[in-house]
Amino acid sequence: MSDADDVDDVRSQSSTAYSVLAGAAVAWYCILFSFGLVGCYSARKRYRLRPRSPLATAAPDTVPGVSIIRPLKGLDTNLYENLESTFTQEYPKYEIFLAVASEHDQALPVVRELVAKHPSVNAHVIIGEVVGVNPKVNNLMRAYKQAAHDILWVLDSNVMVDSGTLARSVDVLDGPPSAAPSSRKRIALVHHTPFAFATEHTLGSHVEQAFLNTNHAKMYVAINTVAIDSCVVGKSNLYRKSDIERVDGTLKPVTPQNELSHRETGLAAFGRFLAEDNMIASALWHELDLRHELSCDVARNAVGNMSLADYFWRRVRWIRVRKHMVFAATLAEPFTESIFAGVLASLGLRYLLGIPPWFFLPVHFVLWLTVDLDVHASLAGYPLPSGSVWWRFVGAWALRESLALPIWAYAIWGSTVDWRGKKYVVMQNGEVRRASREDEKGWFRWRFWESGGKSGSQYEAIESVED
Repeated sequence: MSDADDVDDVRSQSSTAYSVLAGAAVAWYCILFSFGLVGCYSARKRYRLRPRSPLATAAPDTVPGVSIIRPLKGLDTNLYENLESTFTQEYPKYEIFLAVASEHDQALPVVRELVAKHPSVNAHVIIGEVVGVNPKVNNLMRAYKQAAHDILWVLDSNVMVDSGTLARSVDVLDGPPSAAPSSRKRIALVHHTPFAFATEHTLGSHVEQAFLNTNHAKMYVAINTVAIDSCVVGKSNLYRKSDIERVDGTLKPVTPQNELSHRETGLAAFGRFLAEDNMIASALWHELDLRHELSCDVARNAVGNMSLADYFWRRVRWIRVRKHMVFAATLAEPFTESIFAGVLASLGLRYLLGIPPWFFLPVHFVLWLTVDLDVHASLAGYPLPSGSVWWRFVGAWALRESLALPIWAYAIWGSTVDWRGKKYVVMQNGEVRRASREDEKGWFRWRFWESGGKSGSQYEAIESVED
């Protein structure tokens, strides 16, 4: 064989390899965009009509009771309105636990004012107890133990809900009373897609709002539509205490043998996790072989004075948590972002079909943005108003898309996170421990941004995959 034949063989092999890579890039883009359309269609179908539940007007002795638990710490953004939204639920049988870590907590005057304003509501003020590293779980523990009802509804303090949310959620959790027996797995948890609203005109607040209301919501709804695995954030979740008492966070299926063994179960078992809400959902899914369901309501998430640095460190924290919980999915995350996926697809199309990137990329971004804005309209119940509001939102959306890859690249190499003024090391399965000095010296830190502007006195509600 001549040298010319060898060169031709190498060129042929290279051409084949390039064709395969280009084809894979275009195929992945088509799959990803189709998945986004699933989220868009499902959001339209689920959120654009929210009928009133018959449970809203039912007699108290005909509906299951619900214990609502709200963990509190300090004066969170929109706190009064957030808490009052649970006092005004159109549901005939519920109690409320307002849980704080200390009897000197700044939230208590707000709590007492609401309790006095709504004397007909069975409300309790509870001081938490320490069972683990997670302060949210610590706040929840006494309320969890004292809850009179099996169904628990846990809402973060920065969440506001519609007055019909509880009734519609119980409808989903219990199913219609006249429903025929089904072969489908029982629903163990009902959750609500976060929908952010910025109360302050800061750059980080608008970027966070754009992220949660478009890309995050789209993927969150799509993943829960195909429902191949647990995907739950902890803003607003309903589940049964009797189910939580059977799981321990190991994600190993519960059997008659290990259910009788001496293992720590119940809410206290999840105090060792940073993202306890996601672990509870995963435990119900994997240990009890049960499923989750979204209701047609959203958890309106108040975003206060958040700087761009706050946003940066918030994303870093949860990427590092996810890395230790779902490593493969976190590693593949850049390939799901509009810029990275779009660039790869444009290179593939240029190689295969000769379509120039300058033509494809503008079309790509317009279509991507259109889908994201449609998801926002479904969750909000109305489209973004034209004018300055529209341009401000789109500008924040563009900045979020631009920051996604740099934030991921920084976050993926570390395991130390800043949380409420303290440093922790994220370990296997999302468990955490306090960071030592050696841990803190392990990675280069951007000192100017390190504090993230968060006050240690303000509780930051825990979130998870993703966000």
